[in-house]
Amino acid sequence: MACRLVDSTFHLPAPPKMAISSGRLNACQVHQRGRHQHIHFSSKKLIKVVRASVIPLSPSLQVNDILRNDMCKTYGFIKIGEAVPDNITLKDIITTLPKKSKGNSSLKVFEIDDIKAWRSVLVSFVSYALGIWMITKAPWYLLPLAWAWTGTAVTGFFVVGHDCAHRSFSRNKLVEDIVGTLAFLPLIYPYEPWRFKHDKHHAKTNMLLEDTAWHPILKEEIDASPSLRKAIIFGYGPLRPWMSIAHWLMWHFDLRKFKPNEVGRVKISLACVFAFIMIGWPLIIYKAGIAGWIKLWFMPWLVYHFWMSTFTMVHHTAPHIPFKASDEWNAAQAQLNGTVHCNYPRWIEILCHDINVHIPHHISPRIPSYNLREAHRSLQENWGKERGRSP
Repeated sequence: MACRLVDSTFHLPAPPKMAISSGRLNACQVHQRGRHQHIHFSSKKLIKVVRASVIPLSPSLQVNDILRNDMCKTYGFIKIGEAVPDNITLKDIITTLPKKSKGNSSLKVFEIDDIKAWRSVLVSFVSYALGIWMITKAPWYLLPLAWAWTGTAVTGFFVVGHDCAHRSFSRNKLVEDIVGTLAFLPLIYPYEPWRFKHDKHHAKTNMLLEDTAWHPILKEEIDASPSLRKAIIFGYGPLRPWMSIAHWLMWHFDLRKFKPNEVGRVKISLACVFAFIMIGWPLIIYKAGIAGWIKLWFMPWLVYHFWMSTFTMVHHTAPHIPFKASDEWNAAQAQLNGTVHCNYPRWIEILCHDINVHIPHHISPRIPSYNLREAHRSLQENWGKERGRSP
């Protein structure tokens, strides 16, 4: 059964002069006359509430130009592209990505560059250190800005570990496991449990009941429970970072959720996380007190979970993106049609190492973060006929 969201779980309003494009590449490019703008996930003008429930998806939605254009106007997209044909496989799309040098410029999007990889580590380290310095020096009324910067910077650590988990950071797997574990420690995220679950997200993107990123709530469930409806509205709205924290707790610390051959590596990651908590937290409290722990660690950590939940929702959730049962699921359609690209203010994209350029990452997770833009340009050239475009 193919399903779509009754209402978008993060409803993208269409304010004046702002456009969000989506299409076959589902480019959700937010701009305002050349200037990147923040995506607003809540608004006093919202007509429809967040429900996160699903209903049967009419096939005409993806083939009828009129319906797609109407949805563009309703939800702020410039264009919703046509569905990937059933005879196109994910391998067909991957083969169009450049794997050889062209002229004097290297277009090998799968190529690992050690200098670029470690430069991303340096960018995250320096930006995070700068954020900690700003928190210690900022007056109280500037602390939210310092927390926003620091939380975004520490999200860059997550992206570094993300590349390590996908084996796109180094040619040495041991180096990737060490760097990935260390990069996740400030987030108290266990690296191996996340890697195992995230691999399943890529293998079953937008597969109903199987995708580990998040599950839409069935209409029958939400209709049967008014309290669940209210919880979803607030949980995927103003309390979204706390939903991300709940997901972190539920999916990564329960050994019963992992296969027997995974448990050993999971235990090592959990031991590292608990060691960081038992050593790092007391040191922060000893030097700065409980208030210092809240200022220096907890608040940036909440900002990180804001970005974690936001990226997860934005990248794979829109009114036209279906969640399908396993017997109807198609990898090419799920990864190309079911993944959304959004432009953010450039400083966010730099600190988060272009994680927003998400479509090529789902076409092949082996593409390093610093090659995502080149891969995206290739997808635009080869699969742009049905791609949503900005004016």
